[in-house]
Amino acid sequence: MTAGLGPETGHRFGSGWISGVLSATCGALGYGGVLCLLFPNWLTTPAARALYPMDLVRFLIYVMLVLGFGLGALSVVLRRRKVLGFTGIALATAGTLLGGSAAEVGSVGGTTAVGLDWFLLNLFVLALLFVPLERVIPRLPEQAIFRRGWTTDLMHFAMSHLMVQVTVVLTMLPAALFFRWATQPWLQDAVAAQPLLVQLVEILLVADFTQYWVHRAFHRVPWLWRLHAIHHSSQALDWLAGSRLHLIDIVVTRGLSFVPLYVLGFAPPAVYAYLVFVSFLAVFIHANVRLNLSMLDWVLVTPRFHHWHHAAHPEAVDKNFAVHLPWIDRLFGTAYLPSGRWPEAYGIAGHPVPEGYWRQLAWPLLPEPAGAQARTRSDFGS
Repeated sequence: MTAGLGPETGHRFGSGWISGVLSATCGALGYGGVLCLLFPNWLTTPAARALYPMDLVRFLIYVMLVLGFGLGALSVVLRRRKVLGFTGIALATAGTLLGGSAAEVGSVGGTTAVGLDWFLLNLFVLALLFVPLERVIPRLPEQAIFRRGWTTDLMHFAMSHLMVQVTVVLTMLPAALFFRWATQPWLQDAVAAQPLLVQLVEILLVADFTQYWVHRAFHRVPWLWRLHAIHHSSQALDWLAGSRLHLIDIVVTRGLSFVPLYVLGFAPPAVYAYLVFVSFLAVFIHANVRLNLSMLDWVLVTPRFHHWHHAAHPEAVDKNFAVHLPWIDRLFGTAYLPSGRWPEAYGIAGHPVPEGYWRQLAWPLLPEPAGAQARTRSDFGS
């Protein structure tokens, strides 16, 4: 068996499983891209439509459809079970019959609650960047790309991106509804007039200081911990594991973190730059990569710093809450970073959270079993 490609005999190199998964993935990306061309008004995010380089988009759709069909054919030849291969072939064929990369762009206007384009673009870019990175400099070389729980995390990734329009609205709503009284035009004008780099640094400081306390509350308040436990339930960390977040957790954390940014009035370009930066950083700090970044360990959150936040070690429970700036944890006495060491295990002691996206979505909202009330991260980690 080729290390890191699949934990089961049926997933070994040459079995057709890898080509089947890649076929289904490429076929889905290509087919989804064609649907975005045909129905932009329903399936694409309005703010991003004008920014897409359409020649490149059409080329990538073409490549995905070709790979979906070709890898599917390879999987069908190699594999006894043909489902994955035929799925990739079917998706690629359906996309081609709908017009493929040459499909005409449908009518544009209005808004939509579905961000299929945002999901496809992020999945393509992040997988293209981090999957090879995790193979070249892995923290755990034996960890499979398609490790246990990856389908659950992919569903979390998909739902959070497909619902980007809804989550953005819900993120901004608390600030607009409850904190409009706190805005001061003279202050907002002064803040927005600063150089963008200065604003970006200030946003990092303000946002992470807020997120630190929100994150800490999610660990210490029992009913909030029920929601946040979903994020800590993964027993393996990689680029996809950071997506395992309950939708309520996402909305509450982002909503509260946006309040000071709204009140202070940072310029939109600075906020967008921050969002791009933290989107990649959030994936990176969960990734299965081993980098010697000791010079940055107390300046910017690194994978080793955040991996200890997810560690199933009693001494690491309720530590390292900062998302961007680790010195905030040092300031408030919650930092834990043993020299040169990485965690030996991840997750929550006792593994109370079920697997599967829909079960994880429902689990925090269901009544707790008798005797399990008021449990927090510390209770499970002790």
